[in-house]
Amino acid sequence: MKRARSMWQYGEPINAIVYYAPEVRAATDAVGLKGGWMSYFGCRAAPLGAATAPLVSALFYNFHSNMVERAIPDVWSYAPPSALLEVRLAAIDLAMRRILGDAVVSSPSVARAAELAARAVAGCNMAGRPMGSANQAVPEPVDAHLRLWQALTTIREHRGDGHVNQLVDAGVSPCEALVLQAATRRSPEDGLRSHRGWSADDWSTAATSLSERGLIDRAMRVTAAGVEVRQAIELGTDRLAAPIWQAIGEKGADELVALLRPMAQLVMDSGAVPIRNNMGLPWPPENG
Repeated sequence: MKRARSMWQYGEPINAIVYYAPEVRAATDAVGLKGGWMSYFGCRAAPLGAATAPLVSALFYNFHSNMVERAIPDVWSYAPPSALLEVRLAAIDLAMRRILGDAVVSSPSVARAAELAARAVAGCNMAGRPMGSANQAVPEPVDAHLRLWQALTTIREHRGDGHVNQLVDAGVSPCEALVLQAATRRSPEDGLRSHRGWSADDWSTAATSLSERGLIDRAMRVTAAGVEVRQAIELGTDRLAAPIWQAIGEKGADELVALLRPMAQLVMDSGAVPIRNNMGLPWPPENG
C-alpha cells in the first residue's frame, strides 16, 4: 500500500500542473471556452466523451451539481472532447517545458519514467474505474514527457475512482468529505468550499452531520474518531490503487517513484502547484 501512496504523492504534482498552469487557460480561451471552470471541467471530462452534467457530478464527486451544470454540457458546444484532448496536451507541453526545463523534459529519466508509467497503465485492469478507464483509452502521446503526463493522469484518476468508492462506503457525502478534509487543516476551508460550489448553509449542514457522528469538534477540527475514519478511507484507497503498481512489479514501482521524486520537487519548488492545495497533497510527502 505504501507504493500506491508514493506513486500518488510524487505523481500528483506533475499531473496537477494542468490545474494551475496559465498555458491551459490561455489555450482553452483560444478555442472559445468561457472561464477557468469551463476549462477545468471540459479538459478533465474530455476523455469521457461528451459527458452529461449528472455523470460528471457523480464521477468528480465533491463538486456541487449546480457548479458542474454551469459548464457541462455547454462546453461541448464550444469545443468537442477530441479537440480539448489536443488542446490540453499542447498546453501541458508548454507548461512542462517552462516548469521543468527542456533539459529535464528531454532527459533519459523522463523517458524511463514514461516507459514505466505507461506500462503500469496499460497493464492495469480498469473494470469499475470509469475515470481511469476513460484516460487509459486516450492514445499515448509521442513525446516522452507528454506520455508520462498522460500516464500519471490515468494513474491519478484510477486512484480517484477508488477514493470515491471508499467515501461512499464510509457514508461520507461530497460536501462532508470536503469539511472533513478542511478539519485536518491540510487544505484551506475557503478554497474547498467556494471552489467546489457549496454554500455556507451546505457547509454548515455537512459540519453538523460530521459533528453528530463525532468526527469533528465544535472548533471544526478533526477528532480522533475522524482521524480513524480518514485513515480507513486512505488505506482503502491505497489498497484499491495497488493494481496500478502491481502491473510493473515492486522493482518497477520503486524505480518509477525514484524517478518522479526530483521532478515533483522541481514542480513544487517552482510554485507551479501550491504547497497548501485543494487536493490535500501533503508536501513534503508524509512517507518521505
